[in-house]
Amino acid sequence: MSRIAVVGAGAWGTALSIVLARAGRHKVRLWAYEREVRDSIENTRTNDLFLPGCTVPESVQITNDLSEALQEAEIVLTVMPSHHARRLYEQMKELYSQGVLLVSATKGIENRTYKRMTEVAADVAGVSRIAALSGPSFAKEVARGDPTAITVASTDTNVAATIQREFSDPMFRIYTNDDVIGVELGGSLKNVIAIAAGVVEGLNFGHNTAAALITRGLAEITRLAVSCGARRETLSGLAGMGDLVLTCTGGLSRNRTVGVELGRGRKLRDIMAGMHGMVAEGVLTTDAALGLAARYGIEMPITQQMHAILHEEKSPQDAIRELMSRPGKEE
Repeated sequence: MSRIAVVGAGAWGTALSIVLARAGRHKVRLWAYEREVRDSIENTRTNDLFLPGCTVPESVQITNDLSEALQEAEIVLTVMPSHHARRLYEQMKELYSQGVLLVSATKGIENRTYKRMTEVAADVAGVSRIAALSGPSFAKEVARGDPTAITVASTDTNVAATIQREFSDPMFRIYTNDDVIGVELGGSLKNVIAIAAGVVEGLNFGHNTAAALITRGLAEITRLAVSCGARRETLSGLAGMGDLVLTCTGGLSRNRTVGVELGRGRKLRDIMAGMHGMVAEGVLTTDAALGLAARYGIEMPITQQMHAILHEEKSPQDAIRELMSRPGKEE
């Protein structure tokens, strides 16, 4: 049994807390920023704001006090939105126990610096034992116990093996990988393609269009990730193709849902206002992805068109038309 702090009580952080506390396996403290989330879990054992209908075990201690959450934690699992990561790591760096193992489950890239979440953690928190957790995983399905397989990546094989052992259970299977770059970029960049997949749905295009988008989306994700130092085969695995297919086709995907509404003609600001605090990471990741692509001289036509739709009010119809009329290429 380990003492685990989960920082971030959105849908994914809550679902992971449920997994880790199943059958009394670990002592789990869950930190929530929102007081209403704390009150909801304390009073009803459900996170009504972000993960309604899923029971949080009594053994999960919920708190709004970051210091209390981290006290004596052996493993710290961070599940905050990417745009809050640096600030929270700054707050946490004096609160860790010595030798703590940090696991990032945030799927995003920091804007302006274009750093992955484990890079932000290493910069700020001064922790050397770091891993990234990613893969095809809708929070609701994980929380209710659907069989799920994901990946933990660390350059330290002992760290990856520890997380595999401590986090796995009969319904939650974890594979290890030492390609942290590939696992993190696969999990982050797929959100951009998922918004595009939603646009395809919102425009009432069929399976041909969706299949083409997913395939070519994987191609440009792989181009960028490999240029950043990832291994190509990682992008063919759970954290790449697996997560991409799930997020592009599943109705529980927030990023895909944003795209559907864009395809139907709604404005981004109105869509985001109706999400009640939930985050679609792909909206922010689009900027960072293009920044990384420019740094390495990588062409990312789908991502470019998504940026134009999201941030320049380009019509989805014009974006599709431009993608389809690009000069012929060799696959």
